Amino acid sequence: MLNVETGWRKAVAGVALATAAALTASCSGGAPGAGPAASEATASATPAAPTISITPEEGSAKVSPDKKVVVTAAGGPLDEVVVEGDGEQIEGKYSSDKTRWISRTPLKPSASYNVTAKSGVTTAASTFTTVKPARVLQIADVTPNVKGETVGVGMPIMVRFNQPVTNKSTVERALKVEAEKPVDGAWRWIDDSFAIYRPAKYWPAHQKVTFNAELDGVKAGKGLYGMKDYDYSMKIGAKMISKISASKHMMYVYRDGKRVQTMRISAGMATTREYTTTSGVHLTMERASPVRMISPGRKKGDPGYYDVMIDHAVRISNSGEYVHAKNNTWAQGVRNVSHGCINARPDQARWFYDEFQRGDVVEITGTNRALEWNNGWGYWQMSFKEWKKGSALDGDA
Repeated sequence: MLNVETGWRKAVAGVALATAAALTASCSGGAPGAGPAASEATASATPAAPTISITPEEGSAKVSPDKKVVVTAAGGPLDEVVVEGDGEQIEGKYSSDKTRWISRTPLKPSASYNVTAKSGVTTAASTFTTVKPARVLQIADVTPNVKGETVGVGMPIMVRFNQPVTNKSTVERALKVEAEKPVDGAWRWIDDSFAIYRPAKYWPAHQKVTFNAELDGVKAGKGLYGMKDYDYSMKIGAKMISKISASKHMMYVYRDGKRVQTMRISAGMATTREYTTTSGVHLTMERASPVRMISPGRKKGDPGYYDVMIDHAVRISNSGEYVHAKNNTWAQGVRNVSHGCINARPDQARWFYDEFQRGDVVEITGTNRALEWNNGWGYWQMSFKEWKKGSALDGDA
């Protein structure tokens, strides 16, 4: 009996230990070492609110217009960023995870900006002002800029600024040329305040070309900023090409590839350099009737002196060359007797005067004096490869 009782007591003790172990396991919620209090704390924990930082900081003054507005968020993505100033909204770009926003367009000088940003339950704001420029960059003149004017296929776009430009590459990036029939082209800086755009080949005829100078906020030099944008346009007309042979004393005019005029002419007599017609690609520049022509460097009574009024004159260079009327039909088509100009029969010279567009091409051959690239609008005398070397962006990717 004693042995039986002892065995029974051992069995009861085993059952009690097993029950206690089961109770302990059920209180853990299935996670060893964790009690009810730990489970409740995990379920009720609240994540920290995101934080937002803005540059420029609140109250910043005299901020450079080329400075970027940067908004960053920690603890969550940005839901919205709005930057407004001077009645316009600044464009920007988010990072791939939307925790960073950077402005993409330049700020304006002398302007106040408001920045607002939101990330989850967090909002932030900043107000700052930009610096007042010491000098303002403006476009003083653009050629062509005659309302309603139709120009020739060789016409360049010539831009004169009111101030010398130091940061030429920055300004050049702001000069946009768009054509309905696109062609490759480039700017060339003639000096610190004068830039010219020329296509690689003549403009395709019969189209509209626009020129936009997005200068607002652009830093052009120390203390020099643009304060507004400019918009211009020009119409490219028919492809008018005049081919002149000084050696054959003939001029042929082509419109859109078809010959529309044949003219007997007389060119420079070539007894001196100044009386020698320049060979090369000229552009028609302006016209007048009459034009007073006076011999350069000579006074009345000197050999070779002249002072005459000439009808229907179309300028093709700055060295005194015109296509104009003259009633010396005995020489036209036969010999060169002029002081450097191209003269033609009065009725044909008037036809050319009436039909030409500024920027039409006049190609002259047959003389031993070459047109300089910077004589008048002789820009086509330079190869496009050489022309591009005058760009502040030449070689940029």
